[in-house]
Amino acid sequence: MKKLVISILFVMQVVFVWSQDKTSSITGKVVDSKTQRPLENVVATIQNTTSTKMTNAQGIFVFENVVVGNQLVEITSTGYSRQILSVEVSEGAALDLGIIVLEEDITSEQQLSLITITENDLGDDNSGSESTAGLLQATRDVFNQAAAFNWGQARFRIRGLDSEYGKTMINGVPMDKIYDGRPQWGNWGGLNDATRNQEFTMGSAPSDYTFGGPLGTQEINTRASIYRPGSRISFAGTNTNYNWRMMGTHASGMDKNGWAYVVSAGRRWAQEGYFEGSDYSANSFFASVEKKFNDSHSLNFNAIYAQNSRGKNSPNTKEVSDLAGIQYNSYWGWQDGEKRNSRDKDVEEPIFILSHYWTINDKTKLNSNISYQFGSIGNSRLDFNNANNPDPTYYRKLPSFKLFSFLDNGGTFADETAFNTFVNENNTDFLNNRQIDWNHMYEVNQNEGISQFILYEDRTDDKTFTANTYLSSQLSNNIILNGGVTYRNLRSNNYQKVLDLLGGTSFRDFDRFLQGTAQESDLNNPGRYVVEGDKYGYNYNMHANVVDAFTQFKFSYNKVDFYLAQSFSRSTYQREGLYRNGNYADNSEGYSKKLNFENFGFKGGLTYKITGRHYLDINGMYMTKAPTMRNAFFNARQNNLITDGLTSENIVSGDASYIIRTPKLKARLTGYYSKTSDATDVSFFFAEGLGIITTDQTAATTGGNAFVAEIVTGINRTNMGGEFGIEYQLTPTIKVNGAAAYGQSIYDNNPNVKLSIDNVRQVIDYGEAKLQNYKISNTPQTAFSAGIEYRDPNFWHIGINANYLDNNYSDVSAILRTNNFVRNSDDINGFPIPEATEENVKKILKQEKFDPARLVNMTGGKTWRVSTKNRNTIGLFATINNVFDVTYKTLGFEQARNANYTELAQDKANGNTFGSKYFYGFGRTYFVNLYYNF
Repeated sequence: MKKLVISILFVMQVVFVWSQDKTSSITGKVVDSKTQRPLENVVATIQNTTSTKMTNAQGIFVFENVVVGNQLVEITSTGYSRQILSVEVSEGAALDLGIIVLEEDITSEQQLSLITITENDLGDDNSGSESTAGLLQATRDVFNQAAAFNWGQARFRIRGLDSEYGKTMINGVPMDKIYDGRPQWGNWGGLNDATRNQEFTMGSAPSDYTFGGPLGTQEINTRASIYRPGSRISFAGTNTNYNWRMMGTHASGMDKNGWAYVVSAGRRWAQEGYFEGSDYSANSFFASVEKKFNDSHSLNFNAIYAQNSRGKNSPNTKEVSDLAGIQYNSYWGWQDGEKRNSRDKDVEEPIFILSHYWTINDKTKLNSNISYQFGSIGNSRLDFNNANNPDPTYYRKLPSFKLFSFLDNGGTFADETAFNTFVNENNTDFLNNRQIDWNHMYEVNQNEGISQFILYEDRTDDKTFTANTYLSSQLSNNIILNGGVTYRNLRSNNYQKVLDLLGGTSFRDFDRFLQGTAQESDLNNPGRYVVEGDKYGYNYNMHANVVDAFTQFKFSYNKVDFYLAQSFSRSTYQREGLYRNGNYADNSEGYSKKLNFENFGFKGGLTYKITGRHYLDINGMYMTKAPTMRNAFFNARQNNLITDGLTSENIVSGDASYIIRTPKLKARLTGYYSKTSDATDVSFFFAEGLGIITTDQTAATTGGNAFVAEIVTGINRTNMGGEFGIEYQLTPTIKVNGAAAYGQSIYDNNPNVKLSIDNVRQVIDYGEAKLQNYKISNTPQTAFSAGIEYRDPNFWHIGINANYLDNNYSDVSAILRTNNFVRNSDDINGFPIPEATEENVKKILKQEKFDPARLVNMTGGKTWRVSTKNRNTIGLFATINNVFDVTYKTLGFEQARNANYTELAQDKANGNTFGSKYFYGFGRTYFVNLYYNF
């Protein structure tokens, strides 16, 4: 009998019971596969309608006055696999779906292990999040599961797109940062039990909450009444970013007085993660309280607090990794017997959301929210005056540079033995001094009195207010209207803050690379010395107001469903300088010019139902997108200058899919195309070989060396390819799955490059960068996965997946692809460098392709039923990723320091001191989670 009940998981038995009622209805009873007990607060939805019901304490749901014809009934509950039932509703009939058995969804547990690899940001903003955009949602799509749980460790990007081209929301409130368009995943990190209720749309498919973007939308629903009543505690161990995690969650369910609440708390920590010196400490808390006043009105309050502090790991050149290993991290050093990381990222931005749910009538619902988020993001690092760079991988400390300097100064070797001795001594010297010397910095500061070295952080204090409202109305049996409007206001204070004087008394606030009054960070406070807790260096506010609105009409018929959607948005940005910078005395303090961008979008699509199990789905979109604040002010730390040629992006995207859904077979084959035009990107670095740069014809030059802001405008990118996912239930206990992605993501034009150079207060136009046909970097563009899973009737399971990832490329430098790269600054006629032939330039600028990665992953778990009288269960879930401990690169980028052919060729010939820097994937890692549901 038990096996018969379990088999219902794979082939849902639909039982028709006819009555004498004149109206049509659908009813069913939902039970847990392990305990066979009814499940309360399970959400039942008739797709393409506004009809939603929740199961009662007996697990029963009832839909009344159901539209006649083919319908799809979706059954969802937190922690369970979703069920979609295709039914035929006849006029005047009562359709009983019988017992619907929900099985525990192991992807919820897999999601916990996935998150350990997605928080490892690259730099000082959210850039690391982009590589896993779209992967954190627990979707049931076969392809998406492979992309998340098997390819996510290699930083696979769905469709090659950055996360700023998607939309992430909590209760309909946008979570993407106005600064860069990307969500800050850490804002709700460690609250996986509380954020499991998610809806996801692929590409430009319709969403009830937003117009969206070409990457899709993710809606996290934290309304208290939708959580299944019960409690859960868990303890996990892993060797990824953190080592240990504890989490507890309790959901009350709706009581007879109309109250429901959910609380969840978690802690994650590690003295050292997978990479050396990468400490981790995170505390998270979630609360949701709902009051149902009557059948029409309900009020819900959410509080989310996720504090996270973690030590970063450094990207390294091949020379450094070959010497010190791929787990080497140059950011830490020993202090008082403990490892101290100089580059911590600290995130603490609580979120408060008040939501009002109004069921106007059976056909129309209105959801309104107000949200306030505040707090800080800090990224620490070392600063120094009149002292040597403390970075142990600073180029002058590398063995390759010491060898080059020796030879360049006329040094010679008597024989090969002498050469090898010289090399080995320098290698040993580097390895003996490969970490930050905290003690040395303290000694210098104490001897000098005034600190020559300090620890500071680049700090952002944001205050974001959001108000929005969403309407959903079934205009007729075949037409649904969705619409909404959202207003966001941001005030962002950005500054440097002194964290630790490292034994000194104070620190001089000036720019050591400039002269005279230009050195002063604030002419209103010249010659200033700062102490711990003080702001210095730069200090400014960014103000933004964003309004966006959308409408969407969905039409549903027996053979065809289609939709049309429109959007409009207006974005206003302004910088407010709080310091009068000495280098930009006339345009740094006070308010900048206001920037206004008005944008719109149109999208539509249709689903053709070949049969109840075979579908064709087509979607298309055209939209414009405002540039981010990050790219609007190219040197916001210094001045109010606005990026020249700044325009909104134009985006065209589309996809077509063939979908199969049968009791045993689920599959999707999709082709997609996306083109983004007129994008802007700003980056910062130190460059040499920039040519003769002067303020005028008689002024002194920089010698071609300078700190610069690189401004690349008019960027066009094309992403196209195919996706395939398949899952087949061979037997009631054995399931096989496969997935494939083949894409081509490229730059398809030659954008313009300008450099803003503080030394001479100029923006120099270097013309076009020959980037056309270079690959979009740092994501595998080819990926394959094949797996098999066994689920035993006694509630244990095991699975294994083999994966192949290829066509991953390093990021290329735009300035190296301009004409300046081959220009001979010593030739008065402007002829190019003689050695810079077309063949030599093509060879030296060839984009690096990473070696393919072959990764094997395993999952397994077991659940024990504690008692037949209740729903108490104990579960164990475990994963082993990269079983064979394969070494592979995930990210890489060219250093742009050598900006002309002669210097780059010389560097490559002498050890490649300024070669590309790389991040590596984790080796063999594990994740084990023990949990108790009661």
